[in-house]
Amino acid sequence: MKTIVCLGGGYGNMRFIQRILPKLPSDYTITLVDKNPFHGLKTEYYALAAGTKSEKTVRVDFPDDDKVNVIYDTITSIDLEGNQVILENQTLGYDTLVIGLGCEDKYHDVPGASEHTYSIQTLRQSRATYEKIGSLSPGAKVGIIGAGLSGIEVASELREARGDLIIKLFDRGDRILPMYPARLSAYVKRWFDENDVEVIPNSNIVKVEADKVYNNNDSQDLDMIIWTAGVQPAEAVREMPVEFGAGGRVVLNQYHQIPGFENAYVVGDSAALEHAPSAQVAEGQAEQIAEVIDTLIKERPLPSEMPEIKMQGILGSLGSKEGFAYLKERTVTGRIARMLKSGVLWMYKLGN
Repeated sequence: MKTIVCLGGGYGNMRFIQRILPKLPSDYTITLVDKNPFHGLKTEYYALAAGTKSEKTVRVDFPDDDKVNVIYDTITSIDLEGNQVILENQTLGYDTLVIGLGCEDKYHDVPGASEHTYSIQTLRQSRATYEKIGSLSPGAKVGIIGAGLSGIEVASELREARGDLIIKLFDRGDRILPMYPARLSAYVKRWFDENDVEVIPNSNIVKVEADKVYNNNDSQDLDMIIWTAGVQPAEAVREMPVEFGAGGRVVLNQYHQIPGFENAYVVGDSAALEHAPSAQVAEGQAEQIAEVIDTLIKERPLPSEMPEIKMQGILGSLGSKEGFAYLKERTVTGRIARMLKSGVLWMYKLGN
């Protein structure tokens, strides 16, 4: 019996398992390793942290199939040479490995950032963030470091959940989402202005304390600080003896294999790809990995080139009633954009 081991039950491995299962020969099994007994919808953790969604609504069961064995454990290290994964409670051998361990916060060597900020990177961290928010008194000041998609959604959802809080969003750029059209940026900024969320542009956080951040030459007193200012691959991935590219992500060949270890694949946030990490990219990549592995199992030649992973665009929410999207070079804002995001989430849950 041959084993495909999938590390991490995120968007990439969920899509990979979904695609490979119908094609899998009888002498193959899949072992999925994750700390949690379910797939967490990471794109919705901002709402869990803010308290506008319950934990039950941001998780999906793992595949229920005789060929899928799920192990609940923590990955300690990955031994590519020995074709094995060292877990806290056992060592797991593999014939094929698909690494989808996602990412964790990157603090850019800012003193105090890791010790004094809250996160939404994992379900457990989002729970802790929710509990802290719930303990805040009316009028408390919350600082959100990083005005990317995660920071924007945390800030807007928190405003909807807690109208009594003072919210400050620290943006490194001179305008929100500078990689997208000015119209989209202006819409998001206007929503924040109308809903009393202070956006602080050109921010450079140089130090964090338990109740204060230092921004350039200024300091701001805060009762809570949430970090959404960058990510990096999981520690077990960073410790692998492989080549890393931009953002510390693993350099792969065109088949998403680790050069020199062609039975090992990396999917999702830890992979060095042309596009920025996202659930959408992870799923597109996972579909290609399933095709590659199926081709190799059937002992057929791989294509000379793999197709480009196509991006449909971005979808973001501003509370429960408004949102923004950039789809096929078109900007969509308001209630329609929010309905689109809700529809995509509904379809995802239905498909899984």
